[in-house]
Amino acid sequence: MGYIEKIFKKSGWISILESVIFVILGIILIANPEGTVTFVSWILGLIFICTGIYKTINYLSAKGKYDLYNYDLVYGILAVIIGIVTIAHSGTIGSVFRVIIGIWIIYSSIIRASLSIKLKNLSLNIWKFSLILSVIMFILGMYVTMNSGAVVVTIGVMMIVSSILDIIEDIIFIKNVKEIF
Repeated sequence: MGYIEKIFKKSGWISILESVIFVILGIILIANPEGTVTFVSWILGLIFICTGIYKTINYLSAKGKYDLYNYDLVYGILAVIIGIVTIAHSGTIGSVFRVIIGIWIIYSSIIRASLSIKLKNLSLNIWKFSLILSVIMFILGMYVTMNSGAVVVTIGVMMIVSSILDIIEDIIFIKNVKEIF
């Protein structure tokens, strides 16, 4: 097996791992939708608060002397405020989370469509299946992104379906790497 074939197979396995992580996140969203959104909001908020505290301490320990353009104090205070707002408005975070997941699914579908065009140019018949999967993923991504009434559970189901389609396509790709070369 050539070096490039190994790289393609490795990237296929990495993509499968990402999809498995999305399946797990989808299952968690279905099992406990409200708790998941609240948990993610708290984690993001705490990360911002910790970063803000670190930046503020970093600025105060240097006493702001060493760099005229050291804005760690401003960044620190701003990060703490963002952290508090993130924790306080976890419902809004759910909407942002929905849009981010939807955009990720759309991005994945566009990458898959690009791959299917490359497979067609190589005269491989699997390009049709790959294109169909990418269209389905695109529709799912658009639904999740555009539907403000999409319940967190629906997002979890869409994540699982999209990831399973992604895994199927990755397995087909890995099995056909030799045909590409």
